[in-house]
Amino acid sequence: MAVDGVAEIPGINMEDLKLKGFKVHELPASVNIPVSQGRRDFYKMGLVTGDMTVNYGDKLLELNNTVLFFVNPNVRHSVVRRGKKISGYACLFTETFMTNSERTGILKNAPLFHTGDTPVIKLNTEQAAFMAAIFQKMLAVHNGDYVYKGELIRNCIALIIHEALRIQPSQNVTQFQNAASRITNLFMDLLERQFPIERSAEPLKLRTAQDFALGLSVHVNYLNRSVKACTGKPTSVHVAERIIAEAKALLQHSDWSVADIAYALGFEYPTYFNNYFKRVTGTNPKSLRKQKV
Repeated sequence: MAVDGVAEIPGINMEDLKLKGFKVHELPASVNIPVSQGRRDFYKMGLVTGDMTVNYGDKLLELNNTVLFFVNPNVRHSVVRRGKKISGYACLFTETFMTNSERTGILKNAPLFHTGDTPVIKLNTEQAAFMAAIFQKMLAVHNGDYVYKGELIRNCIALIIHEALRIQPSQNVTQFQNAASRITNLFMDLLERQFPIERSAEPLKLRTAQDFALGLSVHVNYLNRSVKACTGKPTSVHVAERIIAEAKALLQHSDWSVADIAYALGFEYPTYFNNYFKRVTGTNPKSLRKQKV
């Protein structure tokens, strides 16, 4: 079951994620989680205590005790519980929920963002208690009626990410390196380094699979095969989704004209941008801008 393209998690109502861009919940104690969870269109950060095995991209992670676990939506992953006692919290959020120059910078440097990095941080007792308190605060705010709950949730997410970057222990991970995963990671990093766009006078330079292939010095067919094999989606879809995410952020959080946004995103004419945006999202830029943020 899915809510407008957002896959359901057993036992969890995903309506908040669809409407508000974030969802905080306590992990169900006995839900029957499927072995393969694949890819979803949101980031996830969790505080988990228990035994499980995670396949994350080209890595095999054996998790036990208490860890912070970050999930990048661009990386295929599957989870297998090895024990019945799993506890903790999870926060899910869309990229646009966290998008502004400061917070996007946090995401770029966070373990959950770099597709080639290990998404697990082991915690000692003191660190685990501190993180649990933040997740509990987010849960209380999420379930309350505070007017600015979105902003407070963003601050909590940023605090968790900063703490994760500060702790960042050495990781013992079994890696299964191959050329396809390496080129996919390079592609994803090259794509993301173009954002956020902060000046309309400096338009997006890499917009097609061919552009990225030239930037990575590989044949475009090889790039497409590698990205599709590792992520389940074509190169062009990743590029389109990221361009649209940036377009939405600029429409909702800047005073740039639609024409300026179009040029900044590499479109020669605003009409091309309008048609592209409507084809991908089903609505036009001006309609999105009128919606309440």
